[in-house]
Amino acid sequence: MARPVWAGNLSFGLVSLPVGLYTATDSHTIHFHQLQRGTSDRVRNRRVNERTGDEVELDDIVKGYDTGEEYVLVEPDELDEIAPGRSRSLDIAGFVDLDEVDPIFFDTTYYLGPRGAENTKVYSLLEQALARAGKAGIATFVMRQHEYLVAVKAENGVLTLHTPALGG
Repeated sequence: MARPVWAGNLSFGLVSLPVGLYTATDSHTIHFHQLQRGTSDRVRNRRVNERTGDEVELDDIVKGYDTGEEYVLVEPDELDEIAPGRSRSLDIAGFVDLDEVDPIFFDTTYYLGPRGAENTKVYSLLEQALARAGKAGIATFVMRQHEYLVAVKAENGVLTLHTPALGG
């Protein structure tokens, strides 16, 4: 059985439904390794101080923002403090008509499945209610340190979650 990429509670009002989030699509991107021509030896990237040419350990690296005159240094702990934490809840803030949710704005689709057989009835009721009403739930949640505004829709007997195309 597939493992969820995220697990938590889908909640709206006083209802809380334990769900798992499953990928609905597979990436078919080909990944290449860098090799030295004529040897088939892998080439690795190293962290090197550009002034001295010495290799730098990962623990000795901090991020910095160039203001034009100097760097403002940011420690990893400081970034962790401001990063959104992992969400345990997919909070539906409201419902909109399906025709108000243009699919062109969405990039990735996930399936939402009930966690545990005891939750299948509530899951099915929510899916049927969304389908009959022609509505989508608009929700927020955090996954992989990114907060997403998403649409939860009923499609062919299952709930799907759609994340926005962020451009690039």
